Amino acid sequence: MDFLKSLTLAASGLRAQAGRMRVIAENIANSESTATRPGGDPYRRKIPTFRSEMDRALSAKVVALGRIRPDQSEFRTKFEPNHPAADANGYVKYPNVNSLVESTDMREAQRSYEANLNVISATRRMIARTIEILRA
Repeated sequence: MDFLKSLTLAASGLRAQAGRMRVIAENIANSESTATRPGGDPYRRKIPTFRSEMDRALSAKVVALGRIRPDQSEFRTKFEPNHPAADANGYVKYPNVNSLVESTDMREAQRSYEANLNVISATRRMIARTIEILRA
């Protein structure tokens, strides 16, 4: 087993999942924000994607955060005629962010992050054990 490849792959997973968590946190933070002008569009949910990259130094494929694309689903609307962002009919558009979906995605990203940390920890233990064996 190539320890350097294991560490590099796990580190790329950590970076990708950290980026994913930042996007999810931004979605959650903006879940109740409205437009700045009447009838305008509010914050649009962002969807992180992943892509595969080639690490030429190690001849290994690693994962990276890909393009962040907007979610094209419909905005939520509420009838609030006195709201500053209400349109001519009294409806206010709210972001297309579902807190339950974002919480589930965040938990999945955290678990993936933890799995990559466990790979790094296990690899470090194997390296330490190998060094101990070689010293004996």
